[in-house]
Amino acid sequence: MNRGDARKTAEGLTHLTGFGNEHSSEAVPGALPEGRNSPQRAPLGLYAEQLSGSAFTEPRAHNRRSWLYRIRPSAAHPAFTRTGNGALRTAPFTETVPDPNRLRWDPLPDPAAGTDFLAGLWTLGGNGDAAQRTGMAVHLYHADTSMERVFSNADGELLIVPERGGLLLRTEFGLLRAEPGHVALIPRGVRFRVELLDTASDGGQSPTARGYVCENYGAPFQLPDLGPIGANGLANPRDFLAPVAAYEDTEGPVEVVNKFCGNLWTARYDHSPLDVVAWHGNHVPYVYDLRRFNVIGTISYDHPDPSIFTVLTSPSDTPGLAGVDFVVFAPRWLVGEDTFRPPYFHRNVMSEYMGLIEGAYDAKTAGKGGFVPGGGSLHNMMSAHGPDRETFDRASAAELRPQRVDDGLAFMFETRWPLTLTPHAAGADHLQHGYDDVWNGLERHFRPLH
Repeated sequence: MNRGDARKTAEGLTHLTGFGNEHSSEAVPGALPEGRNSPQRAPLGLYAEQLSGSAFTEPRAHNRRSWLYRIRPSAAHPAFTRTGNGALRTAPFTETVPDPNRLRWDPLPDPAAGTDFLAGLWTLGGNGDAAQRTGMAVHLYHADTSMERVFSNADGELLIVPERGGLLLRTEFGLLRAEPGHVALIPRGVRFRVELLDTASDGGQSPTARGYVCENYGAPFQLPDLGPIGANGLANPRDFLAPVAAYEDTEGPVEVVNKFCGNLWTARYDHSPLDVVAWHGNHVPYVYDLRRFNVIGTISYDHPDPSIFTVLTSPSDTPGLAGVDFVVFAPRWLVGEDTFRPPYFHRNVMSEYMGLIEGAYDAKTAGKGGFVPGGGSLHNMMSAHGPDRETFDRASAAELRPQRVDDGLAFMFETRWPLTLTPHAAGADHLQHGYDDVWNGLERHFRPLH
C-alpha cells in the first residue's frame, strides 16, 4: 500500500474507547462465540486462541488477556532463525558503565534509503533485564519506507512516540493511526506492521518518519492513581482508542520477526499472521492524543513536582516507585504567584530521559546545539539539572502575569534505575559536546544581610 492509500485508510478508522476495558469486536458478524471462549467448533471455521499478557493467576485488576478468533492459529508457523539486530539492543546493558554526566543528543540523522521502522530502531540505553521482566529501554526510530514484514516483541510492550510523520499501525486487533502528538501502545507479544502515512506535495517521498520508543520490560503500563486529585484529571480513560477488528486474508510468503530475549528471530510464513477476524479482552493496543491530557497544576505558588504530569506508569514491587513513568509537558497555564515558574533546580533518585515532539521546552533553550524536536537529554540519578542560565535569567525577571505555555510538547521517560548507554549512543556523532556549558554563567548572587 502506498502512502496516499495508507493515509486514506487511516483517516477513515473507527475505534473502541476506554483504557483497560474489556473490549470486544468482530470484523464479520457472528465471528465471536457467545457464552464461552473456546467452543468445540469456533464460529465461521475460525480458530480460538488466547493471548496472555500476564500470568493466569495475577489478581483480576492486573490480569491482561485477550481471546482471538483467527483464520489460522499462531502455532502454524515454521521454525525461527536468528537474524541481525542492527542498532537494536536489550537489557542487561553491560557494554558501557553508567555515566553520571548530563548528556544531550541532536536528532538522529536521516536513515539510509529503504529503512523501515524495525530496521530504523536505534537503542540509546536502558536498565534492568528483559529476561527477568524488569526495567526498560529507550529507543529512537527513523524510517523512510513502510514495513512489509510483521514484528512482535516477546520482551516487553512498546510505547511509540512519533515526532515526525504519521504512522498506520496494522495490528492483530485492527488498525490505529498515530500522528506526532499521539502515543501508541503495543502490548507484549502483539504482532504489528508500521506503514508511513505522509506524502510530499510532489507525490514523492515525505520527510523521514522519526520518533521515540519506550520498551517496558516490567509490569504493563497503567493509568496512575489520582489520590487527592480525586476522580478526574490527568489522562482520562475514555480518550484512549483501541482498534476495531480488521483482518488480512493473505496467502503467500510473509516475513515475521520476533524479538526474544534481546535478539531478533525471523521466519517465513505462508500467510499473514494479522488474520484475526474477531477478538475480545483487555490485552489490546491503544493510541492516545497527548493534547487531551488534563493538566493539573498550581493555582497559588510553587512549581508542582513533574509526577503531576504522569500519563502512564509501570509499577514496581515498591509502592510509588515506578519501573518507568511516561510524563508529558502539555499546553497549560502558569499562574503561580511569587514563583519561579520553570522547573526548579533538582537532583533526583529517579533517572530522566526527555524528548521533544514539537516547539520548545520552557526550561531549555532551543536552536542549534540546544534542545530541539527529535533530540533528547539524559539526566541519570542524582545528576544535578534544571533551567539553563538564559532561562533562569529570563524567569527570574519576568512579570508574573498569567502565562499560556502552548508552543511546545515535551515528554519524559522516568525510571527507578540509571540508564546505561549503548556504545553507539555514547559515541554518536550527534551527541552534543559541551552540554554542561548551558549552566555556565549562573553567577553568585548571595548578599549577606550583615
